[in-house]
Amino acid sequence: MTLFWISTVALVFVAILLLVMTLNSKKANNDEQLRDELNKAFYKDRLSELEEETSEGLVENQQDLIDDLKQSLLDDIPQQQEVAKTNVSLMAILLPSAILIVVLTYGMYMHFGGAEKVKNWHEVSANLPELSKKLMAGSAEPMTEDEMQDLTLALRTRLHYQKDDSTGWLLLGRIALANRDVATATDAMENAYRIEPDNADVKLGYAQALMMSQDEMDQNRARSLLTSLIQEEYVDLRVFSLLAFDAFEREDFASAIRYWSVMQRMIGPEDSRYEMLTRSIESAKARMGEPVVKGESVAVEISLSPGVQVPEGAALIVSVHPADGSPMPVAAARYPLGSFPRTVVLDDNNSMMEGRKLSSLEGLVVRVRIDSDGNVATRDGDWYGESQPAKLGETVKVDINQQY
Repeated sequence: MTLFWISTVALVFVAILLLVMTLNSKKANNDEQLRDELNKAFYKDRLSELEEETSEGLVENQQDLIDDLKQSLLDDIPQQQEVAKTNVSLMAILLPSAILIVVLTYGMYMHFGGAEKVKNWHEVSANLPELSKKLMAGSAEPMTEDEMQDLTLALRTRLHYQKDDSTGWLLLGRIALANRDVATATDAMENAYRIEPDNADVKLGYAQALMMSQDEMDQNRARSLLTSLIQEEYVDLRVFSLLAFDAFEREDFASAIRYWSVMQRMIGPEDSRYEMLTRSIESAKARMGEPVVKGESVAVEISLSPGVQVPEGAALIVSVHPADGSPMPVAAARYPLGSFPRTVVLDDNNSMMEGRKLSSLEGLVVRVRIDSDGNVATRDGDWYGESQPAKLGETVKVDINQQY
């Protein structure tokens, strides 16, 4: 910014210098020279006229007329003081002209040049680290639209000077994805991928951008990138989500169900997204023509009674039994102990017997046990609880309050 103002001062100084040179320069045809030339021409013309008039007998005192003509020429020569006055008047033009140049230059820039916008641009660019930190932190208070615009402007400015900053391109691409700006997102993610082609986050971001494209080649490339990410040691949940959504859109419902089922196993029934994935699977099955059994899952709310001692390293075992009291569970699942109260969801994926699914039960009882030694066959000292008889689709409450 300082360099900019120094440059403007230098340009204004050059303009004033050119003005000074113009005012002080002596023209080839200035007033004095022009007057002298005119007087000479007039004198010669008048002499020619006098000679013609004399030859015609019109003039008797030719010499007297010539003397009068010479005297008139002498009277037309300016005095030295007049010349000095002329010089002073030219110098007097310089100061107001210079002031006018400065006022017009900076005045018009302030009005038309966007000085406030330039100032704001520099402030936003300087605030880039703080804005980026707020975005990446994912604080409870979301960023405002103005802050997102400021962050985009700051990122574009930085990337103009640091074109190999893959993190900056990735961040710009994510902002564009959030704003549904497909062109910007694709360009930004492509630059990030060009710089770091082996970065998993960059691959995922680039695949997300390509997936939003209407071009079949872009979508095929996105699928290729997502498929390569599945082969990594750690797979981001969003990879399966994108593959499932893409498969569903292409009416490959079997693949969509497979990907959503993998996601369910990754997050566990206690996650709030589990039910949403269940509904997505049911929707895909319905599109395939398979009957969807309503209420084929059971949600279990688990709580601990006061005084229950929970050993470290224990696990939570939840089993669903027929309402007739059969000890053999139809479905069961094992979870990390976690915190209480908590809710888990069991469905046909947790069925244990071939040919008999959870969805086939008309009535059920849920039993919950805290396994203290990691061996499901032993129960000595374990705490447990059992629900009242219930039906599929209902929320079952179990209070762990007894000990073997």
